[in-house]
Amino acid sequence: MKTYDALPAPLRLWLGQAALPWSPTSARRLWDKVHTKGHSLDETLSALSKAEAKTLARDRFATGRLSNP
Repeated sequence: MKTYDALPAPLRLWLGQAALPWSPTSARRLWDKVHTKGHSLDETLSALSKAEAKTLARDRFATGRLSNP
């Protein structure tokens, strides 16, 4: 819980609405990778959303669920 509490507030808010159960460590790793390159807060959050969407799409393909329910 300490790791989660140490995350920036916008990242904690994003995680609260995420579709996947991100670990605080992996979320922070991507946050730092994007945000430290000088990207804005919105761009950083967008990168997180894109990474999540990519994972969801890959998981849907891997399980054979290619159509929307």
